[in-house]
Amino acid sequence: MDNTNAPSDKRVLVVEDDGDVRALLVRALSTRYAVVQAEDGLAALEVLKKTGAVDLIICDVMMPKMNGYALSRLLKADAKMKTIPIIFLTARTSAKDVVAGINAGARHYIAKPFSVKDVLDKVGKLLK
Repeated sequence: MDNTNAPSDKRVLVVEDDGDVRALLVRALSTRYAVVQAEDGLAALEVLKKTGAVDLIICDVMMPKMNGYALSRLLKADAKMKTIPIIFLTARTSAKDVVAGINAGARHYIAKPFSVKDVLDKVGKLLK
């Protein structure tokens, strides 16, 4: 889903398997950015193939078909996609999980439940 009425030309991809969480993020982000979405890592790759690179990715870690770590590693290995900042948004919050996320290429690691304001603040800082 593209939001072409966004006030910014920056594009954000939301990758989240929970439809309610994905809808909440899309709604909040679309007030400031153009937003595309996918329900898992494989679908995210398809979206990127069809729409081209985005400026930032917000990604869940635990998803069916392809998890966030695997998606991040694939993107970081792709010359066209490796500079896209990734924010992991996940219920996996142990120190080991955070280290795994950073090692997979995440710029930020936000724990669920999350504050929409916190997400928007981190996205805003990364897209400046």
